[in-house]
Amino acid sequence: MKRPLNVPLEMLMTVLPEIIPVSDLRQDAAATLKRLEHGRGPIVITQRGRAAAVLMSIEAYERSEEERQLLLRLAQGEQEIRDGKGHDLEEVMTRSKALLEEK
Repeated sequence: MKRPLNVPLEMLMTVLPEIIPVSDLRQDAAATLKRLEHGRGPIVITQRGRAAAVLMSIEAYERSEEERQLLLRLAQGEQEIRDGKGHDLEEVMTRSKALLEEK
């Protein structure tokens, strides 16, 4: 496969998630949790052959939640810019300099 310029190879490779049926989770939840500790990604839990849930480590969840919150703040900032709210960079830099000089 020919790689487009400036796109890391990792972004082109699709990582297939681990998939386990809910019955396996029920039989040995401790082993599934251990796989989460040592695995690279979440585990998809299936029920009757269909994806029903995603199980992930607490570290992965916290990282995902932080990223989601950051994206929400960025989207909010972009909307404020479109609405003409907020401050321009020069004003922010002037205020920041003044605050730093006060200390």
